[in-house]
Amino acid sequence: MLDKRVLLLAGALSAITLSLGGCAAEDEKGGRGAPEVGYVEVRQQPVPVTSELGGRTVAFETSEVRPQVNGLIRRRLFTEGGLVRAGQPLYQIDASLYQAGVEQAAANLASARASAQAAEERARRLEPLARMQAVAEQDYTDALAQARMARAAVAQNSAALDTARINLRYATITAPISGRIGRSLATPGALVSASQATPLATIQQLDPIYVDMQQSSADLTRLRQAIESGGVDAGGASVRLRLEDGSTYGPVGTVQFSEVTVNEATGTVTLRARFPNPRGVLLPGMFVTALFDQAINPSAILLPQAAVQRDFDGSAFVYLVGKDNKAARRKIVADRTVGANWVVTDGLKPGERVITQGVGNLRQGAPIRPVPASSPQRVGARPKDGGGGEAKGK
Repeated sequence: MLDKRVLLLAGALSAITLSLGGCAAEDEKGGRGAPEVGYVEVRQQPVPVTSELGGRTVAFETSEVRPQVNGLIRRRLFTEGGLVRAGQPLYQIDASLYQAGVEQAAANLASARASAQAAEERARRLEPLARMQAVAEQDYTDALAQARMARAAVAQNSAALDTARINLRYATITAPISGRIGRSLATPGALVSASQATPLATIQQLDPIYVDMQQSSADLTRLRQAIESGGVDAGGASVRLRLEDGSTYGPVGTVQFSEVTVNEATGTVTLRARFPNPRGVLLPGMFVTALFDQAINPSAILLPQAAVQRDFDGSAFVYLVGKDNKAARRKIVADRTVGANWVVTDGLKPGERVITQGVGNLRQGAPIRPVPASSPQRVGARPKDGGGGEAKGK
C-alpha cells in the first residue's frame, strides 16, 4: 500500500515538472509570460524653440514735470496717482511778475512803433527835397538810417513781448504727455526755479508698456547660427508673459528690437517687447518671465515624459521594441520639454517604436509583447489564440 502511494506521488511530481517546463518554454518564445508594453511610433514634427527670459516692465513714455520759470507755487491742480492728459494744467506759479513783464514789453513795443512811424515820415519828407538839392544829401541819408533803426527796434520789442508772454504761459505748468502721474514732490508755497534738479512730479504712460528682457549673447549667437545653417527656422515675434505670482498675463506682446551691443558686465543682450496694458495690470519695475518662440525646429521628435529615463550620469535613454519583440536600450539626447513631452534631438529615427508604458521593470533583451500605447487593456482575461502564447484546450 505504501509503495502504491509513493508511485502516485512520483507521477504527480513528474507531471508538475513537465508542466513548468512547458510554461518556461513558452516564456522563452515570448508567450503569455512576456510583459505587455505600450509603444508609440517615432515621427518628426515641427516644434517651436521656446525661450524663457527674465525681464522688467518699463513705461512706454516717462516725463518729469519741471518748472521753466522761477516763482512760488500757488496751487496744485491735479490728483496724485490719477490720469492726466497732455496739456492739462498741473501747477500754478505766481504770475504777477510775468504779467507785469508782458505789459512792459507791450508798452516798449508801442513806443518803438511810434518812433519808427516818425522816422519813416521824416525820411519820406526829405526825399523830394534831397532830389531838388534843397537839403544836404547827408541829411536824407541819415533820415533813412534812422527809419531803418526804428523798424529794427520794433522787431526787437516785438520779440521781447513774445518772450514775456511765453514766460507768463510757463507760470502755468502743464502735463507734457498723457499718462498716470505720481505723487507731488512740491507743495503750494514752495519756491521753484527753472534750474532745480528735483522734478515736481513724474508722469508715465502705461498703455502700452515695454518689457525689457535679457538674453545671453552666447545663446543668441547659437540661435542665429542654427537659423543660418538651416537647422531651425526663424520663429515669430509674439511674446507671452508669466507674472511674479506664476499666473499668465492675458494679452500677447510683440518683440520690437534687440540691442546691437552686449553688456560687458553681464554678457547679455537686451530685447524689448511691447504689450497692451488696458487695465493697468503691469506696472513699471515689475519682474516678469517672457516666453516666446525664437525659432522652429521643423524635424523634432516628441516623446512622452514617461518613456524617457535617466542614468546615474544624467544621460537620457529609452527602451525600443527591438528585433524578435525584445526590449532594446537606446541612448538619446533630450535637453528640454514642451508641455508633457521631451524634445529628442538625437538618437531616434522616424518609424522606430519607443516603449512608453510598462518600462519600470524592463531590461536589455527581455522578451515583451508590444501593443500600441493607445490600445485598451483587458483585465483578468487571457488571450485564447496564439497571439497570447496560451495553449488551447486547457
